[in-house]
Amino acid sequence: MNPLRSQSGGSVTLTTGYYRESLRDRASLRLRVQRTFDKELVLNDKLYHSIAYGTLLFAVVIGCGPTATAAPPGGALDDQRPRVIISTDIGGSDPDDFQSMVHLLLYADVLDIEGLISSPPQAGRSKHILDVIDAYAHDYAQLKNHSSAYPTPDALRRVTKQGAIDKAPRAGWSEPTAGSRWIIARALAADKRPLWILVWGSITDVAQAVHDEPSIKNDIRVYSIGSWNTAQDQAAREYLFEQHADLWWIESDTTFRGMYVGGQQDGEWDNKRFVATHVKGHGALGDLFWQKKRDIKMGDTPSLLYLLRGNPDDPTTPHWGGAYVASDHGPRYWTDNPDRSLATNKRAGAKTVSTWRKEYLEDWKERMDRVNK
Repeated sequence: MNPLRSQSGGSVTLTTGYYRESLRDRASLRLRVQRTFDKELVLNDKLYHSIAYGTLLFAVVIGCGPTATAAPPGGALDDQRPRVIISTDIGGSDPDDFQSMVHLLLYADVLDIEGLISSPPQAGRSKHILDVIDAYAHDYAQLKNHSSAYPTPDALRRVTKQGAIDKAPRAGWSEPTAGSRWIIARALAADKRPLWILVWGSITDVAQAVHDEPSIKNDIRVYSIGSWNTAQDQAAREYLFEQHADLWWIESDTTFRGMYVGGQQDGEWDNKRFVATHVKGHGALGDLFWQKKRDIKMGDTPSLLYLLRGNPDDPTTPHWGGAYVASDHGPRYWTDNPDRSLATNKRAGAKTVSTWRKEYLEDWKERMDRVNK
């Protein structure tokens, strides 16, 4: 096998891990991916090449070390300002949505935040989003000194909506909510840019919106954090997957875990030490983060990182928020890369996030410092 030299001087091999089997055997190759429901993927020729190409491209761009060698081009930090709606189960059993919301608002000057939707079915409600906006309001004057593009707290409050309180019935859809109606309204707005919907909880309101107005599929792009979130409303997820195969959708079941596992974890980049040093005592937002959880989990944040650095039009290329592979499900559906060389603790694709860890934490660190200057 001929290795391809990377820019960092290391070598990578196209046929690594699962791909050492001969080409004549690939039609029967089966990869078991650790996903919420332990499904098997049967790889046809097209999918086989997609995974192999994605692995190779990722390795060439970042090199072979534990951290990336250069930032992926493109994204909101390269002045490609995206339209964004967040659908979150903030206030439920896991405090990491508070963490991700704090992080989001620190980057609000490079985004057009068009909606913040509460998406239980657990205890979370829109008032928990408003609690984070209240903390943002305390820090707003300091943030405004660094960028006039930060939205006012009232502007964020106006786009905060309550979504479905209960999960969908077996059909996968039920009655419209304020959240699902808002998704439709923003998707149909006169703006040529796609509307990104980042799903940090159940996908209930997205499914309802697509059911009620299928034409919005031409205008929206969905990046959902799966795993536990998917299990909160399996019917809504299955409805979208089975009935709307043409939906532009990145479904991250394990890749997102690279936010807090793997990558550079020594010194100040440790999950606990980073928060104690660079988040605690940094304005009302930092104190709220510290109050809710004293280490980095932020499992939903890779969906935002994806938009900050990297070409959002091509999920197979490197992004701070991961690199994904196409499947035979549909032409606009991407999911975790099952190549073992990109896994951490059997979490497929996690290294495509964690390899950028120092870089995205350094950037966040600078933004946390804004509230103290």
